[in-house]
Amino acid sequence: MNKNNNLGTSFYCAFKGIGFALKYNRNLRVHFLIAFLVIILSIFFRVNAFEMGILGVMILVVISSEMINTSIEEMTDLITKEHREEARIAKDVSAGMVLLSTIGSIVVGILIFVPHILRLIR
Repeated sequence: MNKNNNLGTSFYCAFKGIGFALKYNRNLRVHFLIAFLVIILSIFFRVNAFEMGILGVMILVVISSEMINTSIEEMTDLITKEHREEARIAKDVSAGMVLLSTIGSIVVGILIFVPHILRLIR
């Protein structure tokens, strides 16, 4: 595989990779849907710029983790089709990364949204 030095082609390949991941990874589609809902809630609750920035970073962390997980799974499947303990460990560890980033995002979301929800119901 040749290295690409053209910036336009680099962006094209990056968007193609995102498209592949969205097409073939159900979990990534779920993460994008949740990210969209978080953005809608942020607008509804009028979260401040700092909170929006934190939510944006957490969204990108979860989505990036899921895409890294997809890459690791695809590379592992390319390297070996047989059931190997090392392949299982690589896949499980990368899935654990997604789980931890998702839990962290949920905690951040609770910390940001609960005060807004409490103000709304008072």
